[in-house]
Amino acid sequence: MFARSLSRPAVCALGAASLAIASGAYAACTGPGAPSNTETKCLTAIQIPGNALRSFDISFTNPRRAEYYFADRSNAAVQVIDTEGLTVKRALGGFTGAVLNGSGNVNNNVSGPDGVASHGRWLYAGDGDSTLKVFDLDSNSNIAAQTIPTGGATRVDEMALTSDGELLLAANNAEDPPFATLFRANGDQGFSSVSIISRITVDPAIVPAGAGLSLEQPAWDPGTQRFYTSIPIIANNPDGCNYGQRAGDITCQGGLLVVDPAAVSGPTTVIGAFDPATHTGVVKLAGCGPNGASVGPDSNIILGCTPQNNPGDNATVVISAESATMANSINVGGVTGSDEVWFNSGDKRYYLGASRDCGKPSGCGAPAGGAVLGVVDARTNLLIEKIPQSQNSHSVAADSARNLIFVPEVAPFGVVGSGGDTTTVGQQICGSTQGCVAVYVHRPRDHEGGER
Repeated sequence: MFARSLSRPAVCALGAASLAIASGAYAACTGPGAPSNTETKCLTAIQIPGNALRSFDISFTNPRRAEYYFADRSNAAVQVIDTEGLTVKRALGGFTGAVLNGSGNVNNNVSGPDGVASHGRWLYAGDGDSTLKVFDLDSNSNIAAQTIPTGGATRVDEMALTSDGELLLAANNAEDPPFATLFRANGDQGFSSVSIISRITVDPAIVPAGAGLSLEQPAWDPGTQRFYTSIPIIANNPDGCNYGQRAGDITCQGGLLVVDPAAVSGPTTVIGAFDPATHTGVVKLAGCGPNGASVGPDSNIILGCTPQNNPGDNATVVISAESATMANSINVGGVTGSDEVWFNSGDKRYYLGASRDCGKPSGCGAPAGGAVLGVVDARTNLLIEKIPQSQNSHSVAADSARNLIFVPEVAPFGVVGSGGDTTTVGQQICGSTQGCVAVYVHRPRDHEGGER
């Protein structure tokens, strides 16, 4: 249930306020991104003060605080949004922002903020200078309480926390070879004392240097007490495949890095192939080069496979964390190309930030940009629906207490240039040309057909 109901008049008032701020040509929540025949409804659009949204990254929610966070590189800040009032509360700063390369495009590898995660009063965010920043959300300060270098030259990207908030795993995805850092985090304590436990790398026979391979979204499974991190491409999967060591299409599939934090010790840890006896190591995936990873019911993990990693990928995969094999995996047909994926326990659905749905410029029912919000039933692993989004839309998070889904939308190409939306989908969702955070709602129904 909603902690505080939002009546339709209140939503209209929010939309009107947004238009007044942005002077947009459209009303918010119109067009292909606000269909009338989907279960997931476009509720409103939240305008972000400052620069138009050209570059942003990962999202996260903290339902107990009624807050949503997203990495806004366009304004060099993590934006904090009130998920009850649907307004911007504050901007946590001190980040590198959107760093441009010589051709004027955003260089994501050194831009920030990037990955974000939160537990209790603490928010953790990766920056483009290979640092982890720690913010005290109970403090009035918008500056980090701690900044911890990870020893790389590129961004600290996606991350995951244990259920108690005492351990954090973050990936430096753009390093070559990539690495992850296991941190001792703050949990529920009232002061910040985050420190590095170990740098984690993958055996170079699995993730060789020199080919630009990466680590992507981690997820924590409380059932197996393991971190599971997507690896888009690994060598020799299958034998003799091309992981980038030679010209031509990538033919290698991806993997899933399984880390037992209790077994990690020392300043560096190298992890090899999956060992069923210890339930750690790299699992070889079939038909999946994943970016996103999120743990759902019964220790199932949804993986956001994408044809940007392997052109042959055409489905989304659900794998069991307990078995960590492809033997009982499930293909979710009809949607692919996901970056961030999110399990919402409030309605038992997965939400997918599918930036390249089916890998086609205009395929699978998506507009020219190919981006959709994918909705999958986590109980049946069946695709429910897809909702078109602004080009390059790839970030999504849900507030499980209110069943609100938050999707940042990039501003039009004509406003921000490269990286902007070449469709009109985002502009119509936002009701402005500045970009926005779109808010969707799904109200689950009980067995008797009434709203819960």
